[in-house]
Amino acid sequence: MGYDLTSLRALRAQGFDTIIDVRSPAEFAEDHLPGAINLPVLSNEERAKVGTIYTQESAFRARKIGAALVARNAAHHIETVLAEKDGGWRPLVYCWRGGQRSGSFAAILGQIGWRTETLTGGYRSYRRAVVRALYEDPWPGRLAVLDGYTGTAKTELLERLAFRGIQVIDLEALAGHRGSVLGGRSAGQPSQKGFESGIAAALAGFDPERPVVVEAESSKIGDLIVPPSLWAAMGQAPRLVIEAPVAARAAYLARAYRELGADPDTLCDLLDRLVPYHGHAQVEAWQSLARDGAGEALAASLIERHYDGRYARSRARAEQNRVEVVPVSALDDPALDALAEDLAKRFT
Repeated sequence: MGYDLTSLRALRAQGFDTIIDVRSPAEFAEDHLPGAINLPVLSNEERAKVGTIYTQESAFRARKIGAALVARNAAHHIETVLAEKDGGWRPLVYCWRGGQRSGSFAAILGQIGWRTETLTGGYRSYRRAVVRALYEDPWPGRLAVLDGYTGTAKTELLERLAFRGIQVIDLEALAGHRGSVLGGRSAGQPSQKGFESGIAAALAGFDPERPVVVEAESSKIGDLIVPPSLWAAMGQAPRLVIEAPVAARAAYLARAYRELGADPDTLCDLLDRLVPYHGHAQVEAWQSLARDGAGEALAASLIERHYDGRYARSRARAEQNRVEVVPVSALDDPALDALAEDLAKRFT
């Protein structure tokens, strides 16, 4: 039986026990339905082999070889990952277009007695829903932006707000990047499609009657672009600005980037990227602080000489949407807890 995806919110409401992506691992790694598991019926190499036979030799031979591989891989999944599923298990299965791969696997699962459905149109129908939500439709509901200069703990405040029941989208977490020259993470960034899937999944789970809080960002986070509907909404949303002294911000950044500070070679390599903006002499001075383990001094200098000027220019475009400035004198754990409590009341 085919399931027609009308919206991402409707998909969440269906309550499938498991969403199974039977595409190859490479296809799955680029993007997939939120919460899906990958049970490929053709590996990366097998898919390439069958495709080559299909285009260069014979469609019939390709289908015959492909069917054998699908049956073999399906048997492995049933004997391992799916071995403990009971008779009431209800999966949704999909592939690229909702064709042979998902249909073949679903037929086998259905013969066992499981209430299996396939996604009509496959991954492509899901991707169209994401594009519609993030590129074509206006952002639904209310949005609020948490703003402030670098080092005002905005990302950590989002985490504390979420703990207090406030709806938040942590764009930096979804993008796998802190949004600055030092913001890369060891795990790297997802694909653009994967980033958008994370945003769309969060949006589908929100109560549209309650506000959603995001951190002020530029239009790009690392190599990823904030989708147009969200970016437009952020430009129009009211902004609550956190203000803290440079010393407090530097102390916070030294704590937040502690792991990077413990690896001065990597930190110095990253600082090299600032040479076009500040010249060799200034960057070498920063690198000297990094090698000396002077994390707070380095953070304070970067704030004053690099981050604040760039941030001020980007913020100037949104000043008309500022709602309120919230001054704080410290950004340690007790201060952040108190600030999160105050902000939660404003966003309730």
